[in-house]
Amino acid sequence: MKTGIHPDYNETKINCACGATYDSRSTREGLRIGICSSCHPFFTGQQKFVDTAGRVEKFSRRYGNSRLASSKMS
Repeated sequence: MKTGIHPDYNETKINCACGATYDSRSTREGLRIGICSSCHPFFTGQQKFVDTAGRVEKFSRRYGNSRLASSKMS
């Protein structure tokens, strides 16, 4: 490997939104993540509803009342 062209690869802490902390190595310092193996539904076996409104309802609310959508349905 050439010297002086590679970034430093140091020990760092990874902090999750749930409060879990992991020690790892990275080129960045102080990583923050939104979900980890301690809080992910696949690993915990508990299902969480992050999005209370469904995608169809959001689409209908956003585009359902427009003139373009109502004219194409007629």
